[in-house]
Amino acid sequence: MKLGQGLIVSCQARADNPLHGPRFMAAMAMAAREGGAVGIRANGPEDIAAVMAAGLPVIGINKVFSDDYPVYITPNFAAAEAVVAAGAEVVALDCTLRPRDGESPAILVRRIREELGAEVFADISTVEEGLAAADWGATYVATTLSGYTEATQPKPETPDLRLLETLATKLSVPVVAEGRYNTPALVRQGFEAGAHAVVVGTMITNPREITRMFVAEGVPR
Repeated sequence: MKLGQGLIVSCQARADNPLHGPRFMAAMAMAAREGGAVGIRANGPEDIAAVMAAGLPVIGINKVFSDDYPVYITPNFAAAEAVVAAGAEVVALDCTLRPRDGESPAILVRRIREELGAEVFADISTVEEGLAAADWGATYVATTLSGYTEATQPKPETPDLRLLETLATKLSVPVVAEGRYNTPALVRQGFEAGAHAVVVGTMITNPREITRMFVAEGVPR
């Protein structure tokens, strides 16, 4: 299964969000499909199983938070197993070299490909990490973590188009743009910079944050 070229919608809602839960994520995925999305990114076995009903390729992640480690996006093999068991054919994981509660990303990529028969979607933050992930066997390399690691802070307001363009030039595997692509114009810039696909989350599937933005920027004080 290959991810098509186009828009991927991240259907996620944390526990404190009114839209948290598989029923809402499934509805978001259906709406995204009807709007023209080519894939869904979802978190956790229950939500992943629910969004499968939309009939689109699913990039599954499994967030496991820890007070001791900065890596939480599918940090170990057990987390990846749960993603595949829920139905996802693509497993996304943090492929930075930061400490994690589990095996190194190089080992995880190999085990996911060989033992689970799944494709790997490598979330990275720098050019070096992207090149390494491709060498390890990642099927896709995504700019998801640019601005969210110590090496890439402070986080900019706009997407890291330079990282995207550099990786698209250097890699033979598809490069996916993710992170702060919050307008159609920025999505288009992502494709122009060489993205195979662009992931958008908050500005499509988080009405609470969108409402806050309108209130903060549009309502007179």
